[in-house]
Amino acid sequence: MSDDRKEREELLKLYENLRVTDVRDGMDWVGYHGYGTVHHSIRPLWRTRAVGIAKTARYLPYEGPVPRVTGDEYTEWVRWYYREVCNDPWGEEIREGDFVVLDICGLDVGLLGSNNTLAFKLKGARGFLTNGGGIRDTDEVIRQRIPVWSKFVSQGMDQTRIRYYEKDIPVAIGGVAVYPGDVVVADGDGVIVVPRKIAFEVAKYAHQELKADKEARRRYYLQLGWELDETVL
Repeated sequence: MSDDRKEREELLKLYENLRVTDVRDGMDWVGYHGYGTVHHSIRPLWRTRAVGIAKTARYLPYEGPVPRVTGDEYTEWVRWYYREVCNDPWGEEIREGDFVVLDICGLDVGLLGSNNTLAFKLKGARGFLTNGGGIRDTDEVIRQRIPVWSKFVSQGMDQTRIRYYEKDIPVAIGGVAVYPGDVVVADGDGVIVVPRKIAFEVAKYAHQELKADKEARRRYYLQLGWELDETVL
């Protein structure tokens, strides 16, 4: 097993049960008070959680021109567009445990949907994060239980709106620089990104705070006569 693969597996295990708030506390404990929290305007599509290793890509607005064709001619042009302009070479490289992070420049475009997110999930993607719309077919995405965090929901397809630019580079999402290999933790409280270089130290203190929280709440559960659940055990 390569060192990188071993480290990824260790980090995924360390963070799998941590809440965003625990990780936020861990970041504070190591001196990163003002860093890591993705802006609260980026929210989960549905109430869920995900932990993964950042897999990044950047898209830019499509400059045009838009062809004056319709019907079958438009169908042919769209095939060219997805082949030459708006593709996803990063998708072929997804590894088990990746958290797909897409900088789409705030565009209102459905780059992700019910079909391609399933294909990426099959390859091992744990979750998806964008800084614009980036998600459509949301009824099916929710039914398929695909974890997505975005700024809003989009209706439009990619063509004439967006083009692929580059992958495996630092991107800016909600005021946070996300580098390939960073740890991404997301739940109902939003998203936090942990730089890889401090990920083990952050996890240490995040677990310290989670343990203290569970112990305190467990005492209240017992006093209230409540059945203990997984959040306090």
